Amino acid sequence: MLEMNKVFLIGNLTQDPDVRSLSSGTTVAEFGLAVNRRYKDKNGELREDVLFIQVESWARLAEFCGDYLKKGKRVFVEGRLKMDSWEAKDGTKRSRIKVRADRIQFADLRPAETSAGEPEPGGAYPGSQKPQAAQQKSARTPGTEQPSSTEDDLPF
Repeated sequence: MLEMNKVFLIGNLTQDPDVRSLSSGTTVAEFGLAVNRRYKDKNGELREDVLFIQVESWARLAEFCGDYLKKGKRVFVEGRLKMDSWEAKDGTKRSRIKVRADRIQFADLRPAETSAGEPEPGGAYPGSQKPQAAQQKSARTPGTEQPSSTEDDLPF
């Protein structure tokens, strides 16, 4: 039997990342992500649902989240679901599901208002994999004719 725990999300940060170092020296960053879903109800009216999700990243990816991500930034997150359980001060048991990020990329389509060294829109944070399109683009040899696309060609 095959089991899988993989999550892909695109949304906007609801807060600046909270970055801290553990006693082991490992860095962890946590932030909220708002993911919107737009649809038409049975009466044809446009509706929107917003889901708020907690995301955590570790080590080098966490450091770059702290350096480059800010509230409102649109990102693509690839990761897995994780259950956190704890006992509250009143003795009740609590739990929540959050996403542990394996890869985070910019998802903004507009040029970045960046400081030097920030990845281009759609680019991966250092420590994560290159997006597939970037791998294909870098594998092209000069002189080969490939169809090109621009932001104007994107359907969203």
